[in-house]
Amino acid sequence: MITQNDKALRFRSLHEGGRPLILANAWDVVSARLVEEAGASAIATTSAGVAWSLGVPDGDLLGRDRVFDLVSRMAAAVALPVTADIESGYSATPGGVGETIRGVMQAGAVGVNIEDALYGSASALRAVPEQAERIAAAREAAGRPELFVNARIDTYLRQVGDPAARLDDTLARAAAYLEAGADGIFVPGVTDPDTVATLTVGIPAPLNVLAGPTAPDIATLAGLGVARVSLGSSIAAAAYALVQRAAEEAFTQGTYLSLAGGLTYGELNSLFA
Repeated sequence: MITQNDKALRFRSLHEGGRPLILANAWDVVSARLVEEAGASAIATTSAGVAWSLGVPDGDLLGRDRVFDLVSRMAAAVALPVTADIESGYSATPGGVGETIRGVMQAGAVGVNIEDALYGSASALRAVPEQAERIAAAREAAGRPELFVNARIDTYLRQVGDPAARLDDTLARAAAYLEAGADGIFVPGVTDPDTVATLTVGIPAPLNVLAGPTAPDIATLAGLGVARVSLGSSIAAAAYALVQRAAEEAFTQGTYLSLAGGLTYGELNSLFA
């Protein structure tokens, strides 16, 4: 029988620079099963996709209990390791972050993303010492090596500070977060090859980037030394775009051409047979 610890060790081993772990982020059990069937090595949640599906805007507003519920259902439905996007930890305090970590592990997760973005404040990011303390609390709650703690740095995604200093700020944050106990570093918002290459050299840990339609392909990112590539909320956004197109077509034209190529009832139902 494969245990959660077995899955945690397997997930950790998938982070190898030059041979990136590809994560097509899911937001519900059906999308998780489809990603698994497509040949994934692991399942990752997207906080934005999950929030939208539950009627909440993205940005640390979802709440930990709903995340625990979703992760529990995903982990029960797939055989693969599951890593959860817990935004900034769903707590104002490091101790609360630790509680979130314990809860998400109990739900079946073997990895988490925890970000340094700060919502509802004049400052876009938490101060480095504060975020390092939160990551240390996550590490303490997780133990070693049961949970892969992926520290997300939002300097580029939120365009913080002087662009000329952004790279140095990112590297400094990465060093502090790794010292606090993070296992990997996630820098969304940057896919420029030169910058990515500098990050892979300057960060002594697996680097995770966020990819989308305008990003370099997987082979190029692998060549730059990237260890993990996430699609984030883009798949959920594309799925919802189809909902919008199909509904608008039916309401305005009275036709259904947007529905061509969809999965059949049987194909979807068989995911849970």
